[in-house]
Amino acid sequence: MPSDASATAVQEPRTQDPRPASPSTRDWALLAAGFLAVHVALSLINLYDRVHYPFGDVVGVYLFWMDYARTTGVVVGLDTTWVYPLGALVPMALPYLFGSALYGVAWLVMIAALNAVALVALARRRLGLAWWWLAFLVCLGPVAVARIDAVSAPLAVLAVLLIARHPVVAGALLTAAAWIKVWPAALVAAAVIALRSRVRVVIGAAATTLVVALAALALGGIGGLFSFITQQTGRGLQIEAPVSLWWMASAALRSGARAYYDTEILTWQVRGPGTQLVADLMTPLLLIVVLGIVAAGLVALRRGADRLSLFADLSLALVLAFIVVNKVGSPQFMGWLAAPVLLLLLLRGRREWVVAGIVLVAAVITQIIYPWEYGAFTSAQPWAVALLGLRHLALLSLLAVAIARVVTARGSAPALSKES
Repeated sequence: MPSDASATAVQEPRTQDPRPASPSTRDWALLAAGFLAVHVALSLINLYDRVHYPFGDVVGVYLFWMDYARTTGVVVGLDTTWVYPLGALVPMALPYLFGSALYGVAWLVMIAALNAVALVALARRRLGLAWWWLAFLVCLGPVAVARIDAVSAPLAVLAVLLIARHPVVAGALLTAAAWIKVWPAALVAAAVIALRSRVRVVIGAAATTLVVALAALALGGIGGLFSFITQQTGRGLQIEAPVSLWWMASAALRSGARAYYDTEILTWQVRGPGTQLVADLMTPLLLIVVLGIVAAGLVALRRGADRLSLFADLSLALVLAFIVVNKVGSPQFMGWLAAPVLLLLLLRGRREWVVAGIVLVAAVITQIIYPWEYGAFTSAQPWAVALLGLRHLALLSLLAVAIARVVTARGSAPALSKES
């Protein structure tokens, strides 16, 4: 473990890279104009594009669940098993307060409000971070605001900005986000491994989990609190998942595999020789990869790696593992990368622009495939399969780089924030 002297050095602010000056009034005006332009454009696409229907999950699925609860009294997640953690009911229910007819508009306003809070927090730390966040939303396209992941993403961004100085709050935010969509648990794990303030992170996480459990108990849904885990085990290989590329290429060549629509879970999957076996193996494989990354992080910590820097690298590695080693590959998963990339940019600045740029390119490819050319991909047109294959290669390369950084982490690295 690091000596007391090195631990003190980690906790003290580094003066060689002072925080940039606060944004000027002109900067705020430009940022506000950019924010409005991006969210108005994404909102209009979601509300009025009836051909590609990127808003389908919100107004076709989430709204259906809310209408069903009102008319039958049966609430998914409480009275039934559910594919989402129980906390997802809260952001799905809030827009319903404005009625069924305005559900879509209210949803978009809610997401815009969350993104605005994250944007202001980013700009106060460094203006370039806020502009990267807006660029990322543009690159990812309408799906960036049209899935439940659009709630968890800004919460995670806020958490990584707060975690050095307010670890209890950050732990609570990340855990609240994880009870909406599981992936922020990767950031909680990275914090618990790397940060000296891990106990306070755990306190925030435990308090939030207790609130969720007590709410489930009070509402009579404690029995299904973890049903979202078991609901995922029987899924096949979703066509956009990196592991599905082999069979999608086979489908493109018309040589034994094909894409099909599963009407039970409402998603496109691939079927071919060995797909069921691989689908069964993916969850254990993900667990093995995650445990391997965790073990590498613990070894790096014992070597005296800078804690904040290790937290950033672990966050990226674990989130990428959740995306790359997964039998599900929904386009909104790309939104998960915003928080760890912004953390890297905050800590290391320009040295991380290559990683940040690759993520933007991967987001653009994701948007091309979904929603604009999803028909070409589901019909396994060779160019569409090849294009998404390039994105898979980019993500796999980033995962390899992130793991290598964790494995080779030594000494201290510049950090811009004080770890409390």
